[in-house]
Amino acid sequence: MVVMKQSGASAPPAGTRRRGWLAAAPFIVVTLTLGALYACVAGRLPDRLASGFGLDGRPNGYSSPQAFLVVCLVVLLVLGAGIGLFIRHRTPVWGGRVLVGTGWFTAVTLGAPVAAILLGNAGAAGPGAVRLPAWLLAATLAAGAAAGVLAWLLAGPDAPAPRTGTGAAGRLDLPAGVRAGWSRTVSSLPLALVGGLLTAVGILQIVLGALLGGAVMGLGGALVVGCCSARVTVDRRGLTVQPALLPFPLRRIPLAKVAEATSRSIAALSEYGGWGYRIRPGGSGLLLRSGEGVVLRLTNGREFVVTVDDAATAAALLNTYLDRRRSGEGG
Repeated sequence: MVVMKQSGASAPPAGTRRRGWLAAAPFIVVTLTLGALYACVAGRLPDRLASGFGLDGRPNGYSSPQAFLVVCLVVLLVLGAGIGLFIRHRTPVWGGRVLVGTGWFTAVTLGAPVAAILLGNAGAAGPGAVRLPAWLLAATLAAGAAAGVLAWLLAGPDAPAPRTGTGAAGRLDLPAGVRAGWSRTVSSLPLALVGGLLTAVGILQIVLGALLGGAVMGLGGALVVGCCSARVTVDRRGLTVQPALLPFPLRRIPLAKVAEATSRSIAALSEYGGWGYRIRPGGSGLLLRSGEGVVLRLTNGREFVVTVDDAATAAALLNTYLDRRRSGEGG
């Protein structure tokens, strides 16, 4: 019989209202700025706007000025509203600071090229004569990075992640000298679909000639697919997380680095800000879903979690091997 303490899930801390508005602010400002810029140059824009550009800075896509502006503004407003609401209602304080900085970086790196395209079309002899110089990309990334750092500073320091109580951790009734192992597989269909979609879009981009962008997106999609299913194993050596489609472990934690193991219900979105391999102050983990999970308190004071079925048995087995190690019995 396994007796295992189940710790309650941490509730998201309050105080995210200001950060929600701070995250949405740059999207609102960029949207208003682009609207005002369009009003100023609308009379000089051609009916056929150069809106897409290759790596050489020459146009390779065209649209009407109105359609181009509407699409850009809708994307900015949706992203701004989404990030702001996400921080206010779902993301814990200790995950919001980076997300605020990311939002500011995104708003600037999306808005600057749109402004450049509007100004370039307004000042060119025709759509085919518009050019986006290579230095514009570097300048945009630099401005975005500066905005992200500024937002990170304005967001203020993160609150420390709440520590879950350890309490009395369970043990397995394993006879002396007997060894046992435990293994379960956990999978995420949504991550598999997202990874497959990214891979397909990357392949399509490569076919259409966008080699660099397609390769980056395809590789990212392949990595997501590779990590959408993992086998979690516990034995006398410790805990191992092995992606089902990758030839190497994602994480291997030796028994010597484990101080204690417990299990509890884990809310991936509100506690860690999402799914996949997540890192937050004081801990990290693989969260392919919310629900039951193994929680390891490591000897360095950090925490590692992995959501998987029958987590109580896995934690109890780890604690049994820890007791043997401390008593000098060995595995």
